[in-house]
Amino acid sequence: MDLFRKCMELVEKYLRDAKIDKSSGHDAVLVGCSTRIPKVQQLLQGFFNGKELCKSINSDEAVAYGAAVQAAILSREGNEKVQGSLPLDVTPLSFSLETTGGVMIVLITRNTTIPTKKEKGKSPGQKNKITITINKSRLSKDETEKMVYDAEKFKSEDKENKKKVESKNALEDYAYNMQNIIKDDKIASKLDSVDKKKIEDTIDGVIQWLDSNQLTEADEFDDKMKELEGIYNPIIARVYQGTSVDMAGGMSKDGPSAAGVCPNIEEVY
Repeated sequence: MDLFRKCMELVEKYLRDAKIDKSSGHDAVLVGCSTRIPKVQQLLQGFFNGKELCKSINSDEAVAYGAAVQAAILSREGNEKVQGSLPLDVTPLSFSLETTGGVMIVLITRNTTIPTKKEKGKSPGQKNKITITINKSRLSKDETEKMVYDAEKFKSEDKENKKKVESKNALEDYAYNMQNIIKDDKIASKLDSVDKKKIEDTIDGVIQWLDSNQLTEADEFDDKMKELEGIYNPIIARVYQGTSVDMAGGMSKDGPSAAGVCPNIEEVY
């Protein structure tokens, strides 16, 4: 039953990949040796809500016919009917690029028709490019299935890694932004020496901690962020008590801060 259930999982997966709902299919055509198994036929019929399965095609002939057509096209032999056929080749796996911090971005998704070309902007004037062409040197079926299995296996691990990198980058950005803010003359002039040193020491400590803890968990980066905010926010709130930030860069006596709302770090920066 484990193997039979796996067959149904594959059917569901292929329908999802093709973006087809099982209720919208016209026929369920059985091709391939495994479809001769009565239990497989029973599960398939149940999966397609009792739809009568199409068993009129000889499984062996269908496979041989498809292979012969493909061979005739690749060798440029055969009649016009064969040459008029257009079997579509697709990528068996998704193609990704690794970005800063080990985060993978998918450029070409699995089952994309090839040849294909995709571009993704990286930064002004820079682009990542991937071009996929048809090549005779292909992965075997077993190699492809193993890579798909491994991709699913490590999917959750990739998700955790992405979260970790995002938390680390957020902490780094926050720390360096704060460092620039307190160096600004308009801000520095409103900070007393004790508060300024407290913020500077905290930022230095966080930056040193980051240098030696690049591979720690997301929760620890988040805790450091809270620690940094816990020191910065009360001090900056006192600095801006009764004043608000003019988005053009000046200061005013009325505004959100006058109502007790402290400007956020993006506004100050």
